[in-house]
Parts: sequence; structure tokens; C-alpha cells
Amino acid sequence: MSRVSVAKKANTTVSARRKKTFMLLTMVAPGAIWLILLRYLPMFGIVMAFQDYKIYTKAPSLINNIMNSNFVGIKNFKFLFMTKDSWVMIRNTLGYNTVFIILGLLISVTFAVILNEVTKKFVAKTYQTLMFFPYFLSWVVASYFVQAFLDPTNGLLTHAMQTWGMQPIDFYNSTKPWPYILTIAYIWKSTGYSVVLYLAAITGIDATQYEAASIDGASKLQQVFYVTLPHLKTMIIILFILAVGKIFNADFGLFYQVPMSSGPLMPVTQVIDTYVYRAMIATQNYSMTTAAGLLQNVVGFICIMVANSIVSKFDKDSSLF
Repeated sequence: MSRVSVAKKANTTVSARRKKTFMLLTMVAPGAIWLILLRYLPMFGIVMAFQDYKIYTKAPSLINNIMNSNFVGIKNFKFLFMTKDSWVMIRNTLGYNTVFIILGLLISVTFAVILNEVTKKFVAKTYQTLMFFPYFLSWVVASYFVQAFLDPTNGLLTHAMQTWGMQPIDFYNSTKPWPYILTIAYIWKSTGYSVVLYLAAITGIDATQYEAASIDGASKLQQVFYVTLPHLKTMIIILFILAVGKIFNADFGLFYQVPMSSGPLMPVTQVIDTYVYRAMIATQNYSMTTAAGLLQNVVGFICIMVANSIVSKFDKDSSLF
């Protein structure tokens, strides 16, 4: 082969690679642009957490306002912990998220295993759709579903209690039922999404492993414990680590909208996100809200690193990195 033909072939190969690279970059571009505009550029505003941020009428732009605001150090972070409600909101945030992580894991894996055992595709898809549908509803819509059951005058549960000769409960003024109500609402809305993830992992398991286990005399329950769960271990651990990273964050819609922002329920519904929102509405202190968001993300990052390091010591293949 002559040098000319070799050079032409090399140029053709380079051109093909560049074309392929350009096509791949074109596919990645929308997500990369979104990530830069909405995730990285706003990081400039982190400086507000260390300032007494003021909106100046003579300098209405964000950059000018930040440049003209006074530096106050960690004063905004102290505000989060110096109020009488600090312990309540931190306790509720950590407590609810711990329960959500544990119950969400157990219930999602259980339903995924059950759906995998349904032989009729139409029935399985129907159940899967019904479970996944609540995930697309906003908490505003979900709150009215909850209110339809708990309304003190026209609620279905209220009428049922009256029919059974029981004294109706004013749910929106009674704190005791709400830890259970919020937990049920969260599980109802979020389980379907996790089930789809686990079910996708289960369908990827080689069917011959189940056949071999069946030939060896393993029952359905034994197949779940010795075939299904070992293959789900990596996904369970990864989703668990990611969930731990959000343990200091709370779902604002769940804790604000579902209880209808009822004042008497704050001892059991007040979390960091709702506290910051109410404080911002009352004081217009944007620096404090920025400090809260920064603190939540820093704590979440630390939790992910700690959880991942613990997992990597026992099983490196199941860790994130």
C-alpha cells in the first residue's frame, strides 16, 4: 500500500471520528447547557450566605446588590440555630427522612419483587401504572386528596367515624396523627418511582439462574433471597447513599402543602425548608435562606462521602466511587 493511500485512509478515519464526536457533543449539549446555566452559574450567589444582602433601588441588578451588601461572616448560619424552633425543625427533618429512607427501601423492593412474580403482563403493567401515577402529581394536588379524607366536616374519614359511632378527629388541629399521615403520603407518592428502578434491575437478571435454583429445589421465597436480592444489592446501596445525601433536606410540598400550613401542626410538620420559607416571608432575609441552602448541601455532601467510604470498605463494587 502506497504512502498516499495510507494518508488518505488515516484522514478518512480522523474525519469519521470527528464527525462522530461532533454528533455525540450535539446530543450532550442541551443537558450540559442546562447544567451550566441552572447549577453552576447560580453558585456565584453563594456569597450571599455570608452577607447582609440588601436590594438597592439605585443598583437593581443582582451583581450590584451583592457587591454593595455588607459582609457579616457566619451570622446568617447562627440564625438557623439560635431560635427556639431550631431543635424542632432539625429533629423533624432528620427523623422523617430516616423513616422515609428505611420504609421506602423496604416497601419499594417488596413491591418490585411481587410485581416481577405477576405472570400476566396486562395485570403487571396495570399495577405498575397505578403505583407510578402518583409520582407525577404535585403536592398541591395530593394535598386535596388528603383533605378529601381528613376534612373535619365533609371528609370521608370523618363521615366513616360518625357512621361507626366514633368521635371525629379535627385532623388539622391535632398533631398526633400527622407523623403517620405524612409518612403514608410520602410512601404513596414516591414508591412507584423506586419500584420501576428495582423492577428494571430485576428484569435484567438472567432467567437461567432462577431455573437452576428451581431445579435445585428452591422455593419462590428462597429464589428471592438467594437470587433476586443479591443482584439488587448494588442498586439498593447506591440509592441508599443518594438518599442519605438528602437527609438534611425536606420535601417542601409535603410538609407545607399537605398540612395546609396549619399553625397548630407546626411541632410535627416544621422542617428546615418550611422554617426557612416562613422566615423569609416574615423578614425578607434572603441571606439567611441562602445560608440554609448552602448548609443543607454541605451536610448532604459530607453524608454522601461518609456513607460511600463506609460502603467501599465492605464492598468496593457497590460504592459510588
